[in-house]
Amino acid sequence: MKKILLSILIIFNSTILFSQNIETKKFNSEILQNDRYLKIYVPPSYTFETSKQYPLTIVLDAEYLFDMYVGNSILFASKDKAPEQIIVGIDQNYKGERYEDCGYQKGNSLPTQEAEVFYQFIKIELIEYLEENYRISPFKTIVGNTLTANFTNYFLIEQYPTFNAFINISPYYALDIPVLLHQKSTNIKDENIYYYLSNNKDNTEEKEQIIKDTDTILKSVNNIRFKYKYDAFENSSKVAAIGQSVPSALAFIFEMYSSISKDEFENNIKNLSPADAIAYLENKYVEIEYLFGSNLKIREKDIFAVEAIILDKENGDYLKNFGEMINKLYEESPIGDYYIGRYYETGKKYKMALRYYKSGYMKLPEGDPNSDGYYENIERVLQKRDGMYIEQNPNN
Repeated sequence: MKKILLSILIIFNSTILFSQNIETKKFNSEILQNDRYLKIYVPPSYTFETSKQYPLTIVLDAEYLFDMYVGNSILFASKDKAPEQIIVGIDQNYKGERYEDCGYQKGNSLPTQEAEVFYQFIKIELIEYLEENYRISPFKTIVGNTLTANFTNYFLIEQYPTFNAFINISPYYALDIPVLLHQKSTNIKDENIYYYLSNNKDNTEEKEQIIKDTDTILKSVNNIRFKYKYDAFENSSKVAAIGQSVPSALAFIFEMYSSISKDEFENNIKNLSPADAIAYLENKYVEIEYLFGSNLKIREKDIFAVEAIILDKENGDYLKNFGEMINKLYEESPIGDYYIGRYYETGKKYKMALRYYKSGYMKLPEGDPNSDGYYENIERVLQKRDGMYIEQNPNN
């Protein structure tokens, strides 16, 4: 009974904290010539990390997509799988505004006159307001469902896409959108675009077919700048697919932010030289800081991910560079000294090897279970040094 009460209390407190970080704002739009209601989620760290920037996500159909997205974003950030985000939801269902906001012309699949105004509201007025009033990083995402999902694509097919990532949940695609998407995705050159698409069992045969056709087209795109993922939730209803799509999309879009996965290692790192593996690791975190505003130290897990390449290739020539990089990041850790020690040991410079092995050993806290294993490095080098002395001075 106590455990049940404790669980209820934790959920209740989490709900309170969640709601405390959400502001409901009436936004007077000059472009729309009316008021629109926004939900704005700002992460708790925003108030004390005063120089940090945050990725921005715009959520359409906010009445039922916003809380779902915010909840998942908090979970992913807490597990270090995605950066914290500033999330802005636009309410569109009070008077059925979504149909006017996101309508399209059947003749050419482009936005109606009213939808073009809503497009300008987001692109010019809303984003400008958010960038002036919040610390926004360069990375921006837009999320839509069914009709509003189709609308997100107009921000992609323009000359300079407004967003870096597009989450299309069971979109009601306009007829020409698949062709327009293919043309655009083939020609992306500057920055990566992340495009997520999902489907569900409740779509009509016509809507399902155009989604499948779009998937076929986008899978054929041969452009490293265009990152694409498709989920077919064949046993899920339209509503259930929302709950499945959001976390899947987050995992896909923010894969670069996460620590190195098995797939990332196999596809991007496995065949690199030691110098290129170190450069890949450093560049990964430079890009994380630039796009997401997150000034992370290289995770120890990622250091160990490339360790085998540094140790096994080119006779350990890059062990010193690797160790020095680690010492800059984790000054109190013995790991950097260990790699530099190995570098000098491999080169038979035993005096220098001892210096770094001893330095690393002194960093271990008293009673550390790894102490004996680490000290074996010192003993091994002492034996090698003494053996070399005897070899060079056989008469002494």
